[in-house]
Amino acid sequence: MARDTSTYQHPLQGRYSSDKMKRLWSEDCIKLGWRDVWIKLAEIQGELGLPITKEQVDAMKAGRDRIDFELAASWEKKLKHDVLAHIKAFAKECPIAEPIIHLGATSCTVTDNAELVIIREALELIAEGIARVIYRLSNFAKQYRNLPTLAFTHFQPAQPTTVGRRACIWIQDLMLDLEEMQRLIKTLRFRGIKGTTGTQASFLELFDGDHVKVKELDRRFTEAFGFNRCFMITGQTYTRKQDTAIVQALASLASSAKKMALDLRLLAHMKEIEEPFDKDQKGSSAMPYKRNPMRSERGGGLSRFLANLAPNALQTHAEQMLERSLDDSSNRRIVIAEAFLTADAILLILQNVSEGLVIYPKVIEKHLKEELPFMATENIIAAMVKAGGSRQKAHERIAELSREASRRVKELGLNNNLIQLVRKDAYFAPIHRQLKKLLNPDTFIGRAPQQVDDFLAAEVYHALLPYQEGLGGKVELNV
Repeated sequence: MARDTSTYQHPLQGRYSSDKMKRLWSEDCIKLGWRDVWIKLAEIQGELGLPITKEQVDAMKAGRDRIDFELAASWEKKLKHDVLAHIKAFAKECPIAEPIIHLGATSCTVTDNAELVIIREALELIAEGIARVIYRLSNFAKQYRNLPTLAFTHFQPAQPTTVGRRACIWIQDLMLDLEEMQRLIKTLRFRGIKGTTGTQASFLELFDGDHVKVKELDRRFTEAFGFNRCFMITGQTYTRKQDTAIVQALASLASSAKKMALDLRLLAHMKEIEEPFDKDQKGSSAMPYKRNPMRSERGGGLSRFLANLAPNALQTHAEQMLERSLDDSSNRRIVIAEAFLTADAILLILQNVSEGLVIYPKVIEKHLKEELPFMATENIIAAMVKAGGSRQKAHERIAELSREASRRVKELGLNNNLIQLVRKDAYFAPIHRQLKKLLNPDTFIGRAPQQVDDFLAAEVYHALLPYQEGLGGKVELNV
């Protein structure tokens, strides 16, 4: 199919998001969801005694997939109401059922319930995407569990860690995101059958005041769509506070992604770790030598967009006056879908990056060696004390030599020569033979390798079990 370049195309549609997620939020899927609500509502109403025949329900089922979007658009232009327009289009496919389509319902009976089915499936897709990224990063962490690397606090050199241990920081954030998606999937509430202002008055009228049947309709309808529970109290819509929890969870995922992406950009600057770089990829139109971390930058940019949707959802909820205000509708058409499409795009980027991370151990070793002498000063002092020296005297002497080495590094741009100064200093003669051992990077990383092992075994592998079938394969980005 030829690409339409004559009108605006949303980047999430053409560049970033997966076919599965785009399909889920398509007009086809949304409007088929509406028809599923109408069919199930009529079917259960008939079972509970309303004058709805099996032939009418069967006609609705037979006509479900035939959507005349042009007819619906023409009706919407006239009626200025999308749900009524699609009732007209549906009735054309099953004329025998026209009198009972949408019986007792309000527009939000259709739109809210159908959208919640899509939201649940979208949350499942996001959870699967997070699991795929965690799986790849866990393999990376295991592979580099004991490779020492310089750690940073305040982006200043700090006590060493390992490459694999650092990856576990990213994994742990994503694990929290996965848990939140699972919680939302489990606790997501359906709107159910509540009527125009939530009181179920129209359904109570249809069932001649039979409260038991109205409650049973609500229960059966909720269970028919696979939900454990629905909201007992609604206005015309389900409370948009549920939307805030959904968008907030996606925004939280964005913060995890942005933190990982920023870390990778810093590591790429130091030439320690790089994201994948394709054979024909160009880093810059002007500078041929560049290998810009464009995937991580793109992920960071999309994460910023997603994070900023969270306040929007909060404001939408806060401004729903009394039983309902229609200003949520136009906003939610954009925000909910784009939140999921953006989260999906971010996960594709993270998966692609985590599948092809490039490590430069020699550069990592070089940076570690440049800073290790300063970090070894406490070990040197301790060794001198064990050899019979004074801690205070050792501290004063090593501080003096450290200042000299630091001046050499910062003012002259030369290498750190602290250890050479220690070797030449007669005061430290009792431990000269120990210096090589005192500078072994493996003695500075604490339990980092064991923490990787423990974390993966105790938390990560168990969490990935429900997603085993979908963890394989590779993702190719469109750009």
